[in-house]
This record gives sequence, structure tokens and C-alpha cells, in this order.
Amino acid sequence: MSAAWKRRPEGGGRFALWLIRGIGRHGGRAVARALLYPITLYFLLRRGPERRASRAYLTRVLQRRATLWDVARHIHCFAATILDRVFLLSGQLHRFRIDIHGAAALHAQLDAGRGLLLFGSHLGSFEVLRVLAHTRPELGVRVLLDKGHNPALTQLLDALNPDIAATVIDAAQDGPAIVLAIRQALAEGNVVALLVDRAGPHEAVQTAPFLGGRAAFPTAPWAIAAVLGAPVLLAFGLYRGGNRYDLRFEPFSDGEPLPRRQRAQRLAALIHGYAARLEHHARQAPYNWFNFYDFWEAPAAGQRDDPSAPTPVVALAAAADAGDGAAGRDRVRCG
Repeated sequence: MSAAWKRRPEGGGRFALWLIRGIGRHGGRAVARALLYPITLYFLLRRGPERRASRAYLTRVLQRRATLWDVARHIHCFAATILDRVFLLSGQLHRFRIDIHGAAALHAQLDAGRGLLLFGSHLGSFEVLRVLAHTRPELGVRVLLDKGHNPALTQLLDALNPDIAATVIDAAQDGPAIVLAIRQALAEGNVVALLVDRAGPHEAVQTAPFLGGRAAFPTAPWAIAAVLGAPVLLAFGLYRGGNRYDLRFEPFSDGEPLPRRQRAQRLAALIHGYAARLEHHARQAPYNWFNFYDFWEAPAAGQRDDPSAPTPVVALAAAADAGDGAAGRDRVRCG
């Protein structure tokens, strides 16, 4: 996976994000949504790399040459979900119609007293997962998030809901600290949610077929799930326009162990299966894709497309599971 997404500047800047927050909170969602049109036009005209990446992706997913109108619609969809974070993270779920599908599988795991991993992506809105707090108030949701990548947005969301901010597991920590935090959260019966479609610099990756090409996906989340024995559900919070979202859960993996001799094949199979489900939902909701960079670019220098090689994440997770916090200083980037 290219590390290009790490190098792109934060869209809009601190002032723009806090402005939209102020308008949304004091002027209401309708007023704020009217401002999405000039915001869309600004990004369409000023952010060339994102515009080109959008057009390239849309050409793949729509299976025709994407137009400038398609790109504008894509950017507007992204802006709409960013605005809705203000209300979702403020607990104003009554503003939205969120249709939930497949929740029985999630509740079955939780009723059995097991924590689980909820794997999402930059397809749609991850924040609609907060509806789970209303359907199951006792449920603890911990989100793995790199606070340092989008500092302005992180500060904004922290200000909106400090209680939610306190539950975030910071992905900028060293690997052992991350794995220990995940293990503890699972042991307490919590849901640990993370985004698994982007890999950071120096992270091991596995390429898989995706929308007519081969894209690289991080292996770390799948290795952690296997070593900790955690079941995995996929989650897709798809924006359908207006105030409508579809929140879809899919059981995917029981957290089965990865014997060393079969590690490469099993990891590859898991990631290929995940890429297929991600492609399915991307085709169903093409304007919900919010990776505005060349997702199909070859793995960056320092990334390893070789799941058969010993990976630091497996060693870190195994050491953490044994209670050894001094297993090394490698970082795990899972979202």
C-alpha cells in the first residue's frame, strides 16, 4: 500500500473544520449542508491530486470514464459524512435514519461473553457505529485511531464528545502497547473497531485483486486477530444521501490460529476475502469511497508484500498475549 495518504495535507485546515462545526451546532444541519456545495467546489478546483485519484477510482468502480460531475458528487458525499460526524459524535442520532443489517451475528458474539474485532474501512462512515450504544447501552466500543494523522479533525472530535475521545486507542503508540490495549479491551467484552484498508510506512502488506487491479492491504490486523483468538466482523456504514445510512455487519473470521507453515496461505486467503467484500460494497455505494490517493500504487519502500516472512506484528502480539511488554518497538498501523 502506498504511503501517499500519509503525505497529503489535512483537507480544509483547522479553521474550516471548526467553522463547519460552529455552523452545524448553532445554525443546524440544514444550513450546514447548504455550505457543502461551495466546499465541494473549492476541493474540486484546488485539490488536484485528490481530484485525479477520485476520477481514476470512479472510472474503475463505475466501469466507464468518470466525469467531472462524478468527481464533484464523490467529494460532496465525503463532505456530507464529515459534517454528519458533528451530530453523530454529539449523540444526536435522532437526526438520522440508520438501517441496521446483520446485527444478530454481532449480538450473538457479545451474548456469549466474547469481545470481538470490528474491521471497517474508508468506505462510508465509521461513526454510525455509535448507534450501537443506543441499541445496546452496556456495550463498550473502543476505536483504534491514529490521532496524529489528522490533528485538526482529532481535536474537533475530542471537543465534541470527551467521553468517546477517552475510549480511543491511539494507533501512534508502539506495537506492544497497542496489542496489550486491544487484548485488555477484548477481555472486558468490548468491541474493538479499526480501519483495515490502509497500510502505513514500513508495514507488511498483502496484495489482492480489487476493482480490476491489485491493491495492497495491511497484514497486521489479521495477524493480531489470529494470535489473540478474536472473532472478526466486518462493518460498513454506507451513506445513502440525505440523513440515511445503512449499517451492515458481516461475520468473517473466528480468529482461528495461523500455524507457521500455513501462515502465508491463510493470511492471503483472509485478505483476498476481505478485498472481495470491500469491492462488493464499493460497487453498491461507489461514491462512499474516501481514499483520495492512488490506492493501486505499488507498495512503498520499506513495505513487505511477503506474508510468509516473519512479521514483527505476530511476534509482538504473541509476546503481549504472554504478558511480555518488552517485545520490541515496532509500530502497528491498523487504521
